Amino acid sequence: MATVKELKATARPQSGKGAARAERRAGRVPGVIYGNNQPPVTISVDDRELRQRILAGRFLTTIYDIDLEGKKHRVIPRDFHLDPVKDFPIHVDFMRLGEGATIRVSVPLHVVNAEAAPGIKRGGTVNIVTHALELECSVDNIPPYIEADVSTLEISHSLHLSEIKLPAGVKSLTREDATLVTIVPPSGYAEELKAAAAAAAGGAATPAAGAAAPAAAPAAGAAAPAAGAKAPAAKAPAAGAKAPAGGDKKK
Repeated sequence: MATVKELKATARPQSGKGAARAERRAGRVPGVIYGNNQPPVTISVDDRELRQRILAGRFLTTIYDIDLEGKKHRVIPRDFHLDPVKDFPIHVDFMRLGEGATIRVSVPLHVVNAEAAPGIKRGGTVNIVTHALELECSVDNIPPYIEADVSTLEISHSLHLSEIKLPAGVKSLTREDATLVTIVPPSGYAEELKAAAAAAAGGAATPAAGAAAPAAAPAAGAAAPAAGAKAPAAKAPAAGAKAPAGGDKKK
């Protein structure tokens, strides 16, 4: 069962921008409670306490019992607005929860076992594509987060929603083929792959060391020698024959 936290609030009888600014000057944040087929109730909560709850994390997935002048309202925060410059809360919305109600929530994704991933060991980096999942579940079964185990991912591989096991009674509203996490290759990884492929291709084309060079092909039209035949030796001059004197002329 989900943990329920307490939060005190004060009724805010007046609505409108002027009344909201007056609440902020008094150190309070204007808000509203709505839903469960009941009329909305305008409230205000302590600015410091609300800031602490928001900064603590999981604010939008935490169930609260708001104590409004002695009456408890079981709610869940649905939205809050921050000042665009000073970044402090300026408004908050709470939705009433009926007993056994089913709601839609956005739950953060937590990546685990990244250090064991083969792709990380080879220099890759975790890239979180989807930071939160849209889920449908009962108000008593809201998971604080969903774990994404990437211990088996290689470089350039991804983890998809279909590979994640959700808690019992929790339904995902995100498409099943959604990419959650990828392992990004390190800088220069593509060039290294190309160089390795080129080296492998070059090694296949180079003849083995010590292999004899191929013999020259015979001239076109020349008869090929019979297998095993030896080349004819040069004919020696007859015994006693004199070599013709250089420069002799015919008479």
